[in-house]
Amino acid sequence: MSILENFLTALDSLRANKMRTLLTMLGVIIGVAAVITMIGIAQGARQATLEQVQRLGANVLTVRPGQARRGGAFLGFGSVQSLKLEDGDAVMKACSDLIARVSPEVWTTQQVKYLNRNMRTSISGVTPELQPIRNLVVEEGRFINEQDMEAMARVAVIGHTVWQELFQGGACVGKTIRIGGQSYEVIGRIAYKGDTGFRSFDDRVYIPLPTAMRRLMGQRHLDALNIQARRSDQMAEAQSCVEEALMRAHKIPPGGDPDFRVFNQGDFVETVETTARTFTFLLAGVALVSLIVGGIGIMNIMLVSVTERTREIGLRKAIGATKFNILLQFLIESVVVSVSGGLIGIVLGYWAASYISTQANWKVIVPMEGVLLAFGFAAFIGIFFGLYPAWRAAQLQPIEALRYE
Repeated sequence: MSILENFLTALDSLRANKMRTLLTMLGVIIGVAAVITMIGIAQGARQATLEQVQRLGANVLTVRPGQARRGGAFLGFGSVQSLKLEDGDAVMKACSDLIARVSPEVWTTQQVKYLNRNMRTSISGVTPELQPIRNLVVEEGRFINEQDMEAMARVAVIGHTVWQELFQGGACVGKTIRIGGQSYEVIGRIAYKGDTGFRSFDDRVYIPLPTAMRRLMGQRHLDALNIQARRSDQMAEAQSCVEEALMRAHKIPPGGDPDFRVFNQGDFVETVETTARTFTFLLAGVALVSLIVGGIGIMNIMLVSVTERTREIGLRKAIGATKFNILLQFLIESVVVSVSGGLIGIVLGYWAASYISTQANWKVIVPMEGVLLAFGFAAFIGIFFGLYPAWRAAQLQPIEALRYE
């Protein structure tokens, strides 16, 4: 018999026991659908996290002052007033081939008022370079410019949350707000960025750095340096250059304890990637267990089928069928069951991923590699678990098979 004839014979045999065939395929269907759905959820979570990180800005290094120690306890980053305006210039001069921009920053928390509405929010003194570093999109008006810096102007750019609270979603550019008892003209509004960690960019007011340091806060030290590397593959090299430049600027000898800390966004992205891979393998592994259970079900049913069709096997052997013909026939039946279940499982997996994405508002991404993995494993299951029943059928002796009742 040709492979096509074996295939048609396998289909006839499976159609003769529709319910049993469907129940046999069910394990494969559920397994493939589970693999695709779990991989989609894991990859969606990874992509959503990476997008959230990118909203913080691309290729960003953040320098914070070091931690002061009181007794045996550290007081947290920023408790040492070690960063100065000159540090930004020193870093830019020493690392200009690796660094594109540097933006010093100071911050505080103040009461902000407009008419009879007020809220307590973060006030950031920044430079114009912060906008491209942190991917701040101005939806209305403009961002802080060099003229505002030179004039120590009392102007402000507000985040989305501040706009909603103080202006109720209405026009804000040209209006006057009060920060710490001082009047500031609103010159721009930042587009919604969403939750990006412990410091929200939406719940914030941006004012020129000199205005914040001299007029509002009266301080000379910085709370942070925001630095953007030129390329993502130079993040580690840029971090090393920044650390060396600041060690020299602060006159700290080699091997000494730095009075600052550099946070590398690339390290966080790498951690997200590693966690996502682990999460994907874990979920896919759990789902693949159900595929193995489905394969055991296929083997069980095929063994039953061999027993039921013993006389048929004996008759075929008596008229000239070889062991290979018998083995191929039963192996094709097993593969047809697993592959058919795999195809149905792919459709069900895509539907489940789409349903979860819609109902739970989760980002779900089903990569083609995941689909091929699930389908390939299903086909392998059919061959692996169908091989023993097919071999057993091929080993039956024709005379004994014909005598079987």
